[in-house]
Amino acid sequence: MAEVIITQANFEEEVLKSTLPVMIDFWAVWCGPCKVLSPLVEELAKEYEGKIKVGKVNVDEENELSTKYNILSIPTLKFFKAGQEVGELIGAAPKATIEAEIKKIV
Repeated sequence: MAEVIITQANFEEEVLKSTLPVMIDFWAVWCGPCKVLSPLVEELAKEYEGKIKVGKVNVDEENELSTKYNILSIPTLKFFKAGQEVGELIGAAPKATIEAEIKKIV
């Protein structure tokens, strides 16, 4: 499994305590740009499997996480390393841009 569904219940275990760097895709079912970004996120999850953990947070279902991490626009990618937020991309960024952020944390 390349991607993990992140919820308030498993956030600490899957993200903050992860031994791997984590990229989280904050998205929603109704979001057009999220649908554009999703295949890139899946592709990168497979390419970097074992090097990073890739998670998805549905902002409609996880309002508390969205608020805590100040998600004002989707899609938003957040990057975590050693339990700390270390980067963010807002909008449907191209693969090369996302990959550049990943390379900063691996």
